[in-house]
Amino acid sequence: MNNVEQVDPREIQSLQMYLNEYGQQIEIMTQQLGMIEQQRLESTAAIESIRAIQENEDGIALLPIGGGVFLRAKVLDAGHFLVNIGADVSVEQASADAVEYLEDRITELEALGKKVAGSIEQLQGQTTQISRRLEAAYQVARQAQAGQSRS
Repeated sequence: MNNVEQVDPREIQSLQMYLNEYGQQIEIMTQQLGMIEQQRLESTAAIESIRAIQENEDGIALLPIGGGVFLRAKVLDAGHFLVNIGADVSVEQASADAVEYLEDRITELEALGKKVAGSIEQLQGQTTQISRRLEAAYQVARQAQAGQSRS
């Protein structure tokens, strides 16, 4: 048997390790992508809510209090909203400014989502290459083992 037919078990182990690590990274990034999409949807819903509150002449809004329960509430100031700008800091903004801030956030989230999706795609490509190399190594090992058993 020549060296071409021999498969280094360390290479197979190393490839399997890379395959597992990339799989874990893909899973984590997929979760991040889901969170980014959830934040984008929440920001879009907030914009729609701000606009609906401004258009509602009686000033009544449904306020979610948890568990699928809502409370009818009278909005005292439909022209200003408290906006979380990060790190648990909220600032009061005029409705137009709040909508603009949320639209900017959506744009940033979409860009971040594209970047994460691109990273996932790149990792999936690397995973496919590693899987092919691993399968080829297994085939060589099986052929070598079959050659030994015939001897």
